[in-house]
Amino acid sequence: MKKLPKVLLIAFLFICAIGATFLITLHEAQTLAASQAQSAAGSKIDEIMEYMDYYFVDEYDEDAMSDAAAAALVEANGDRWSYYLSAEEYQDYLETVNNAYVGIGVTILTDEEAGGMRIETVTAGSPAEAAGIQVGDVIVSVEGQSTLELGMDGTRDVVRGEAGTSVHMELLRGGETLEVDVQRGTIETPVAAGELLDGGVGCITIENFDDRCSDEVIACIEALRAEGAKALLFDVRFNPGGYQDELVKVLDYLLPEGVIFKSVDFRGNEETEYSDASCVELPMAVLVNEDSYSAAEYFAAALQEYGAAQVVGTNTVGKGNYQNGFELSDGSFLNISTGKYFTPQGKSLTDVGITPDVEIDLSDENYAALYYGQLAAEDDAQLQAALELLLDKIA
Repeated sequence: MKKLPKVLLIAFLFICAIGATFLITLHEAQTLAASQAQSAAGSKIDEIMEYMDYYFVDEYDEDAMSDAAAAALVEANGDRWSYYLSAEEYQDYLETVNNAYVGIGVTILTDEEAGGMRIETVTAGSPAEAAGIQVGDVIVSVEGQSTLELGMDGTRDVVRGEAGTSVHMELLRGGETLEVDVQRGTIETPVAAGELLDGGVGCITIENFDDRCSDEVIACIEALRAEGAKALLFDVRFNPGGYQDELVKVLDYLLPEGVIFKSVDFRGNEETEYSDASCVELPMAVLVNEDSYSAAEYFAAALQEYGAAQVVGTNTVGKGNYQNGFELSDGSFLNISTGKYFTPQGKSLTDVGITPDVEIDLSDENYAALYYGQLAAEDDAQLQAALELLLDKIA
């Protein structure tokens, strides 16, 4: 795997972990008869806590220890796709899968030389845009606290809050100091974006397969076709996956009649989803990389198996389990693998992933630039290879 800066790599892997829940519908934790009896693991943890409570010489955070024990317990099952989230982490998870959060609508990067957090993007129609905040502004302080001292996570935590409340910020712009009060609001993060490229190729970047994915992807396809798109290119590089129903809706829209999804749950129950006869009859291709997970690689596999699209890039991660999530009594969250899914032809992706029809890699530098959204199209060898393939088909 290419190397990203450590902080962003950790953030990305966390997003992939929570995004890779693929096929989840969130629901209340089910009451299991077995949970009424004390397990061996529970007995051991309780025993340790008794010793800590009686003998340990210093203070300790019982909640932190409980979260750490729960996380370690789930990790020890050996399944890389199962995980535990604390109550606080679970709230961040909900923002991710809902593709929405309460804030002001900016993205930031640390700029120590400028003395704060530099604003990289301002969401159209957001509270930040309404307050006159611009790309390139540097947030020096929020609510009187230095952003450099708070760091990126700390700054984010202070800026975010309840919708309808306001946050006070001090900004630097071209040597001038500005003070603004920005009212927090609910910000929906785009799931899909479309662009008509030269030669009539409509390029659609899919960020994930969580809430609103199918609506936004289909809207992009229809808009591009209205603009005269003669071929479609789907970019699911760095896509962490998402929900089964969102994936199935997109595949149903694109593919002709037939099987589009298969799964087997922990009880051995089999499920098969079908597409109707209507489909998109345009040349298609899909861009993937080693950080295409779950629904993203299944999406590419289904299009590839139907002969509807060729896949370009590098081998995907190889995830073949799906998970169900359970909210626990203290607001924390348990996500465990409860079944396996298979491609339309019945193949498992576990530890295999998708082998592209056209295998082409990026340099470490270009890989990082792509992740940051800073790679120029002409320097994106994977994109250029896919465009060449589609333009040949159009011709």
